[in-house]
Amino acid sequence: MNDFLTAVGLLLMLEGVPYFLAPGKMRVWVIQIAKLPDNTLRKTGFIMMMLGLFVVYLVRT
Repeated sequence: MNDFLTAVGLLLMLEGVPYFLAPGKMRVWVIQIAKLPDNTLRKTGFIMMMLGLFVVYLVRT
């Protein structure tokens, strides 16, 4: 559980960096992302999940 909470904390920290450093650009990016088709978002999300799983596999083995 400790590792999970550490991972969640790191995720939140990394996700917050762009909003802190460039809030105006993040607003534009979010609007552009909202205009993307569902299929594109779904494929991007799947690729990101697989990359994350691969990184966890590399670190844990």
